[in-house]
Amino acid sequence: MPAPSALFAAGASVLRTTPDDALAAPLVEELSREYDERYGLNDGIPSSVELSRYPAEVFHEDHGGDFLLLVVDGVAVAGGAFKRVDDTTVEVKRVWTHSSHRRKGLARRVMAELEGEARRRGVSTIVLTTGARQPEAVGLYLALGYRPLFDLDGDLEAISYLHFEKAL
Repeated sequence: MPAPSALFAAGASVLRTTPDDALAAPLVEELSREYDERYGLNDGIPSSVELSRYPAEVFHEDHGGDFLLLVVDGVAVAGGAFKRVDDTTVEVKRVWTHSSHRRKGLARRVMAELEGEARRRGVSTIVLTTGARQPEAVGLYLALGYRPLFDLDGDLEAISYLHFEKAL
């Protein structure tokens, strides 16, 4: 029998929406706080400013993007997105699980949904970047078969932006 956490992730509904959907706001707010707590200021600017780096439109299907939430009992518990890089590549962004729902397989489910959608659209490569202070993300991406484009044995803080890629 599957673990209760796996059942929780499997039971979540997938909602394809936009980053400015009110249902996404609590997830984005928590992600902003955590970015600022983990990374502090970058050149005097809060790290959470990164979340507004791209306009919402790049995550719309019309522009080759995708934005999804996993919803349980009407509450967004996890989410993620991708944006089009070129005809065969997308970049995964903003994969996030609410802190009260971690270790339940939700990030794996988000990634599986994003990868599935990318495949349906004919994408052959996914790229993504995480930060050196997000070891749980590094572990997830390695476990999902993403290839690090940096030296895993190097000083991750010095490397800073940790780039990965995966062929679909």
